[in-house]
Amino acid sequence: MLIVISIVSFSLIKLAPGDPVQSFITPAMSDNDILRIRQNLGLDRPVHIQYIQWLKNVITGNLGYSLINHRPVLNQILERIPATLGLMGSSLLLSILVGIPLGLISAANKNKWIDNISTIFSYVGISIPSFWFAMILIYTFSLKLNLLPSIGMRTVGVYTTWDLIKHGIMPTIVLSLQNVAVITRYIRSSTISQLKEDYVMVEYASGASKAEVLYKYVLKNSILPVITIVGMSLPSLVSGAFITETVFGWPGMGQLGINSIFSFDYPVIMAITMFSSLLLIIGNLLSDILYGIADPRIKELR
Repeated sequence: MLIVISIVSFSLIKLAPGDPVQSFITPAMSDNDILRIRQNLGLDRPVHIQYIQWLKNVITGNLGYSLINHRPVLNQILERIPATLGLMGSSLLLSILVGIPLGLISAANKNKWIDNISTIFSYVGISIPSFWFAMILIYTFSLKLNLLPSIGMRTVGVYTTWDLIKHGIMPTIVLSLQNVAVITRYIRSSTISQLKEDYVMVEYASGASKAEVLYKYVLKNSILPVITIVGMSLPSLVSGAFITETVFGWPGMGQLGINSIFSFDYPVIMAITMFSSLLLIIGNLLSDILYGIADPRIKELR
């Protein structure tokens, strides 16, 4: 899968308009100077030769050097990946902590006012553009109320945990909004289906309360689709991180990727693409493993 992704990505990058050599050209340069720059960057060789050379380097752990700042690509990725993983992890955690209870409450109060509000919230969360929502939050909480910082991961010279949390609140909310909406809808649908099962009626007949039935019995069966949703949501988290990190100036892989795309920094673009793809593949693998652990019947079918 990674090899296929690398071939497609490398081909698309080469087909895209733009030339990284333009970043080095000055009016005083001759055609021979420009040709030497292209040769030094390895861009004068055929595309398939460039790909094979890149693949050989990657297999040996060498992701190359940035065409713009000439720093090792791997070092730049390692510097920024903790910020991206932290933002994605906190967003995923928030999505689960908010989406599951909201879906349960919505299903338990089907067609009532709280269910209607939850449904409206879900539709809005799925439909609203993340960059627009990010700008609304910045305008409201940073410019008008002056409660939260609008950009960056830390305040200059401040290294406290609370400062990091304040900087991460708005990016986390923006990145998790769509997942909260999706998880809420899935949990609601699954819970409504489970409430019609015979075991629920048996528990009620045994004297169990509504809350006990929901959180002790129904939740266990309703939560299974969430495992799949979490695996499916990883692509949206990765792509959403590009937009969110750029809007909020979050120093993660998303921001690095956007800057690399605008500067035609091919080695960095390929490295971020492969790292993102690897995260998605590992996430889907973990999702399958967790599904088998949560539902032993899956192992029996295998």
